[in-house]
Amino acid sequence: MAQKRVSMSKVREIIRLYEETGLSYRKIGRVLKISHPVVSQYITDFKETGLRYADIEDLSDTDLLELLERKKKETDERYKTLSEMFEYFAKELKRTGVNRRVLWEEYRREHPGGYSYSQFCYHFQVWKNASEVTMHIDHKAGDKAFVDFAGKKLSIVDRETGEVKEKETFVAILGASQYTYVEVVESQKKEDWIKANENALRYFDGVPAALVPDCLKSGVTNGNKYEPDINPEYADFARHYGTVILPARPNSAKDKALVECAVNLVYIRIYAPLRNRVFHSLEEINESIWELLEKHNSMRFQRLEVSRIGLFEEIEKPTLKALPIERYGLRKFLTLKVQFNYHIELREDRHYYSVPWRYKGIRVRVVYTSQDVEIFHDNIRIAFHKRDRTAGGYTTEEEHMPSHHRFYDGWSPQRMINWAEKIGPEVRRMIVKVLESRKHPEQAYKVCLGIINLSKKYGNIRLNKACRRAVEFHNYSYKAVKNILEKGLDKLQEESLFPELLPVHENIRGSRYYS
Repeated sequence: MAQKRVSMSKVREIIRLYEETGLSYRKIGRVLKISHPVVSQYITDFKETGLRYADIEDLSDTDLLELLERKKKETDERYKTLSEMFEYFAKELKRTGVNRRVLWEEYRREHPGGYSYSQFCYHFQVWKNASEVTMHIDHKAGDKAFVDFAGKKLSIVDRETGEVKEKETFVAILGASQYTYVEVVESQKKEDWIKANENALRYFDGVPAALVPDCLKSGVTNGNKYEPDINPEYADFARHYGTVILPARPNSAKDKALVECAVNLVYIRIYAPLRNRVFHSLEEINESIWELLEKHNSMRFQRLEVSRIGLFEEIEKPTLKALPIERYGLRKFLTLKVQFNYHIELREDRHYYSVPWRYKGIRVRVVYTSQDVEIFHDNIRIAFHKRDRTAGGYTTEEEHMPSHHRFYDGWSPQRMINWAEKIGPEVRRMIVKVLESRKHPEQAYKVCLGIINLSKKYGNIRLNKACRRAVEFHNYSYKAVKNILEKGLDKLQEESLFPELLPVHENIRGSRYYS
C-alpha cells in the first residue's frame, strides 16, 4: 500500500513531539494519524542530520527536506539512483492507468536490488511532500480543469468620470500540468461565467473530461453534496464541448485546493506586478494579465526541471479532446405553461409566441438565444420563432391557430364583445378596438379579459369613462385603461369648449357703452 501523504508541517510535528514529549513512535503516530513505521523513518532520517528541533524551526520546507535527504544522497547509492527517477515518476503518474505499483515494478526490473515497495513509496512521498503544493501528482492528464473566481478583485477606472469599478477575475487550471488561464470579466453573471469558461478551453486548445467549479450560482443552482443541480445554461455549454460538470463538494477543501493555490499564485505573480498600474478597459487589463500569465506558465516548478507549459505540452495536451469547430452560442432555458390563447410569454421581452393550439394549458420547455425561440414538449420541438423584442407584441404562426370556423373552448371575439356590452357602451367600443388592432383575435383575448375584469375593482361607471378616455387617445391597451383608473383621470370633468353666456342685467354695460 502506498504511504499516506504526510505534510511537511506534520514532519516538523513528528520531530517536535519526539524531542519534547518522549512519546513512543506508536503514540506519535496515533496523535498525528500516521502509521508508526512512517514516524520511525522520519525520526531516523532527522537523527542522521545531527540537528535539534530548535535548529530547524525557521527553515523552509524545501531546506528541511534537503536536510532529511542529504545523508542518503551522500551514503546510499540505491537512494541516489531512485531519487534521479522521481521527476519521471511524477510525470508518469499523471498518465491514465499508471500508479505507484506499476512504477515500482518497472523500477525493480531495471534495479533488482532496489528498494522494497514500502520503502520506494516512502522515499518518493518524502520528495513529493516538499514539491510545490505536492505537485498534485494524483491528477490524471486530461481529466479535470478546476475553475473559479478569485476572491480579490481588480479594477478599471472610467476615463471620463474617474469612477473606480471593480471587476471579477476568472481562474482556470488543468489538474495534471497546472497550466493556468486568467481573465478579468465584467461580473459573475452566467453569461460572463460561461464566456470565460469557453475562453479557457480555447486557451488550452482542448477539452478536459470534466470541469470542476465551486458552487457559485452561475454554475450550480443547488450545491447538494450528493446530487448538485447544474445551471441548465452551464450544462448546455458542457454538452456543446463534450465535457461534464463535476461541482466541488460543499465544505470540502480538498476539492478546491488546486484552484485556490492557483489563485494565490495569481495574486503574487499577476496582482502584485499590476498593483500600481491604472487600467481603463477590460481589454487593456487583460492584455497585461496575459503577458504575466505567459511568464507564470513558463516558470519552472521548484523541484521539477519543467514548467507548466512544458508539462502541458508533454503529457496533458495530447489527452485533451478536440475543440468543436463552432463556439458556443449562449442559450437560456425556461419551463412555462401555455396560456389559454395558445401562446407563451417570454417575460424578458414581454413578448408572446404561439404554439399549436392543442397544447393550451400544458407546460413546455422554452430554449432561446439572442436570435431564436424554440419551444419543446416531451423533448420534441413544437414551435420555432425568430426572436422579437417588441413589448406586448405577438408572434403567431397561422398553422398554430384552430380552424377559423371553430371557437376554441368557447372563446371568440363575439363573446368578448357581448361580455363588454353588459358593462357599458364605452367598454364595448374599447373591446372592439382592441380586437381590431391585433392581427389575430386570439392575441387580444388576454387584453380584453384584463380590461373587463377592472370593473370588479372600479365598477362599471368608472370603467366606461376610462375606456372612453383611452379610445379618444387611440390607446387600445389594458395598461392604458388601468393607468387612467389608478390616477383617477376618469373623474376629471371635461372642460367646456364654449364659456357660458353672461346673464342680462341692467348694471352690466354692453359694447355700445364704449363706442
